[in-house]
Amino acid sequence: MTLSNRDLRDEIRDYWSDRAATFDDDPGHRIDDGAEMAAWEVLFGRHLGDGDGRALLDLASGTGEIARLCQRLGFAVTGLDWAEPMLERARGKLPDVTFLQADAERTTLPSASMDVIVTRHLVWTLVDPMAAFAEWFRVLKPEGKLLIVDGDFVSRSLLGKIFQRMVPNGSHSAISAINAARHKDILANVHFSGGARADQVAALLYSSGYREITIDKRLAPIHRAQATQFDWRKTLLRRSEHRYAISASKPQIPE
Repeated sequence: MTLSNRDLRDEIRDYWSDRAATFDDDPGHRIDDGAEMAAWEVLFGRHLGDGDGRALLDLASGTGEIARLCQRLGFAVTGLDWAEPMLERARGKLPDVTFLQADAERTTLPSASMDVIVTRHLVWTLVDPMAAFAEWFRVLKPEGKLLIVDGDFVSRSLLGKIFQRMVPNGSHSAISAINAARHKDILANVHFSGGARADQVAALLYSSGYREITIDKRLAPIHRAQATQFDWRKTLLRRSEHRYAISASKPQIPE
């Protein structure tokens, strides 16, 4: 099915709205307290340093798990998501955090208002990543930091394809067959329909004006912690995937 950009954005919003009620049932979305939370804290601390009350925007905040992590690290967190049912659950977890409904590609936030922007598993869904990266660049303060956590969930090695066939519904253990079909259709129409590879994302960030771009694939401690909640098939699939973090900065004086 071919969708217009407007239709595709609506479908993406509606898809995640319908997933909200069971989203935290999947360990890959929920961050378990203990070893997994500690591993996430190390990753974020490596790229962002201490929170120190800095203003942080959690884009595509979902049910608030990354916002919860960033609040623990001492950031002043604002969450933003396109799906109101996701926001309802996030507000229930974190009543002292401001959560806003908006499209991540059009945040409507003031320019130079955030010290840090973070996002997990959003980039692969972007309709127009260059427009999104330009919008985030606008919202960041000079010398502000962007941290992306994402992956290529499309192109796989031979072993990865074997592991995927072994796992019911692929990467999403709690997803229904109907939602799996919707997910596949969305993926076929977004910009990174062939998979969001780290080097491709980094190149687009550079073209959008970001500098000090670092690709970090040291996510093994997170995957090991998550493995305690997965069966062996899901663990093998997770380890075979191209997952990464990318950090980047907005220059003090844009080039």
